[in-house]
Amino acid sequence: MARTVHRPRRADAERSIASILDAAVDVLSERPEASMEDIAGAAGVSRQTVYAHYSSREALVDAVAERAMAQAVAAIDAAEPERGPPAEALARLVAASWQTLERHARLLERMQAQRGDGEQLHAFHGPILARLERLIRRGRRAGVFDRKQPITWLLATVLALSHAAAGEVGAGRMKPEAAGAALNHSILRVLGADSHIR
Repeated sequence: MARTVHRPRRADAERSIASILDAAVDVLSERPEASMEDIAGAAGVSRQTVYAHYSSREALVDAVAERAMAQAVAAIDAAEPERGPPAEALARLVAASWQTLERHARLLERMQAQRGDGEQLHAFHGPILARLERLIRRGRRAGVFDRKQPITWLLATVLALSHAAAGEVGAGRMKPEAAGAALNHSILRVLGADSHIR
């Protein structure tokens, strides 16, 4: 007797997870107090299905944040920050990371407010900061980026500016396009790279 193949079930589970995470981003961005049942309804699955994948609301929110980070890192890597002039590579890196941050702006800013531990936030952004640090060091060797400020300060400043841009979008004070442009301009200025962009 042939064995049952479980691959379709795994694919169904992956689709359910993607639907749940997408719904969580949309629902929690608009209504941070929304319940697991609300998210399940928006995802088109049962409440039991949500709990089968995520044991608690906090676990679901953590999964949303982790997926957003993975998407941001993938977008940054696709932008190839190690290629080309450092200032242009920086602009590509910022634009790539903003694509993900923009979509999750409201949710991530609310998460930051609820879990305002600076060390935790810094650690969470570690994969992005590591890529940014490599680019800053490359730009400094090329004489393009400012060498006066400590790299740790520059990384913290870029992170703060990114959250400020997301906060403005989340609060409805700026459109995503305007916030993204302001973020890019500000980071280039902070790193002393604006004069190297033509």
